Amino acid sequence: MSEPGLNAPVSRYGWQAYILATAVLALDQAVKHWVLNGLNLGALGAVQVAGPLHLTLVWNRGVSFGLFHADRELMRWALAAFSLIVAVVLVVWARRSERSIVGAGLGLIIGGAIGNAVDRVRFGAVVDFIDVSRLYFPWVFNVADAAITVGVALLLLDSVRKERTAP
Repeated sequence: MSEPGLNAPVSRYGWQAYILATAVLALDQAVKHWVLNGLNLGALGAVQVAGPLHLTLVWNRGVSFGLFHADRELMRWALAAFSLIVAVVLVVWARRSERSIVGAGLGLIIGGAIGNAVDRVRFGAVVDFIDVSRLYFPWVFNVADAAITVGVALLLLDSVRKERTAP
């Protein structure tokens, strides 16, 4: 039996992924706009929100959580292109998704990857601002990063659940 091609209809969980990706992208960009222009976090420095949660503006030129710092213009465009390629591959995967958890995981990752790619194209770096370093978590991150992390966790959870139920 052959795999359905790109002409096959999008599954209902594929639509779930696309809607969730759109919502994550919109939320991510709206919050980043507010942080930069409404709150003007760049001028304020750090702002305590509640307990250990602070908002601290960090321009992330690296890959993930600032790792592999990349100041060169070539790396900016390469990282943006890589994020978009990953998003396209996941969009194709989502078309034939057969489980809600997979659709949710893919949607979160797609939206987050595109959100961070938009930042790289617009600003040359990803806008990070969620700071919980007082909880000994050393990185500052954003809504897109959180969505990607949760999305990967959902896909891993689905993988583990499939292995347990396999005959």
